[in-house]
Amino acid sequence: MRGRTLMIGLLVVTAIFAVALWWFQTRAYYERSEGAEAIDIAGLSIPVEGYSQIDATSSPLKLRACFRLVDPADLSRAAAAASLLTEEARAAGAALEPLVAPGWFDCFDAETLAGLAQTDGAQALVAARNAPQGFDRVALILPDGRGWLWRQLNETFQE
Repeated sequence: MRGRTLMIGLLVVTAIFAVALWWFQTRAYYERSEGAEAIDIAGLSIPVEGYSQIDATSSPLKLRACFRLVDPADLSRAAAAASLLTEEARAAGAALEPLVAPGWFDCFDAETLAGLAQTDGAQALVAARNAPQGFDRVALILPDGRGWLWRQLNETFQE
């Protein structure tokens, strides 16, 4: 009888730990914000609409955002402004590939975005280097004005 009680107790504690671990990895710490009117790309303020973002103070890598350019013609201005930063990051070996977001943040799907990044006219731009130190803020913008933001490690912390 004691063995059965011990096993049930162990399974209950394991289940509680598993649920807590899942919650802390996918839900805790994230803060959602919406409605930004502009994004900053290499010091240039680009007007956007439909902005939705998640971020956390626990890690710079948790930033994910989705938006649409008010004027898709701003893509060329953004690309010109970010060209030096993007070249610098690529020379340092940056892949400029989106990182996976929590499943509940529907507008950001890393696999889909990686495929979209290969389409004609899509621009993967480094919007800011070392923001914060060791992390680059990257924007992927399509010719139709849809865009996404995320942060990734730069060469400071890559081995």
